[in-house]
Amino acid sequence: MMKIAVFASGNGSNFQSLVEANIDASIDLLVCDKPGAYVEQRAEKNGIDIFSFSAKKFPSKADFEEKILAELRQRNIDLLVLAGYMRLVGPTLLSEFEGKIINIHPSLLPSFPGLDAIGQAFDANVKVSGVTIHFVDAGMDTGPIIAQEPVKIEEKDTKEDVQRKIQALEHDLYPKTIQHVISQWQRSVN
Repeated sequence: MMKIAVFASGNGSNFQSLVEANIDASIDLLVCDKPGAYVEQRAEKNGIDIFSFSAKKFPSKADFEEKILAELRQRNIDLLVLAGYMRLVGPTLLSEFEGKIINIHPSLLPSFPGLDAIGQAFDANVKVSGVTIHFVDAGMDTGPIIAQEPVKIEEKDTKEDVQRKIQALEHDLYPKTIQHVISQWQRSVN
């Protein structure tokens, strides 16, 4: 069975949706760069190991990514799934897991990359935003797109309404897409 490490920085609602989904993989590790974030409680409740770190305690990104890499290797992790991980993945992880890192982003990329994509879309008065799931490369939200689904923004919607719509879609689309990717890899191996 494929082994997954989920990377998260905050509340962990996408982490929880992955834990509760029926995917053909085991989530063996949570990697969290914000010690004490609520996602850690979610992992504890589900019996999932946690590697938590504070980036500022390391001399460089390469140093903390080497430590993460040691944790991933120790557990024979196959796939990295970013679920609200608010850091760019650096060359250390990218080279070891090329084509095996997936991210979810709350917009229809290439529109509104980076931080506060929902706020960016709302402030731009777009009528449609959405969710993108993509492979991670060295850029910010620039990797090959795996799946996208739109969310209609009504004139009466507040930013919070848009956020709720997008999160509901994320919680459905992300597990389905992860399962699709896993199924494709399993077929290519067999």
